[in-house]
Amino acid sequence: MPAPENDDNKRRAPRLRTIKGASLVLPGSGSTFSCVMRNMSETGALVELPSTIGVPQAVTLRTDDGMLERECTVAWRTETRLGLAFTD
Repeated sequence: MPAPENDDNKRRAPRLRTIKGASLVLPGSGSTFSCVMRNMSETGALVELPSTIGVPQAVTLRTDDGMLERECTVAWRTETRLGLAFTD
């Protein structure tokens, strides 16, 4: 499903813009995909990475500074961006 363009009024929680280094940790393997967190809310985050190929539906989002570690599911994806919904 493509990313919503200007869907701010449909969001359950407002997203705050941020640019933070992060990783997507794959369940069970400990393998990671490096990414940049572009925005975040109480319910989810937008991350950008070189390619979303190979990223499973369930991941752990961990910021490089260690301030955030959340279990997520992929709500939508494009070639280089993922909309993540927090599940924990």
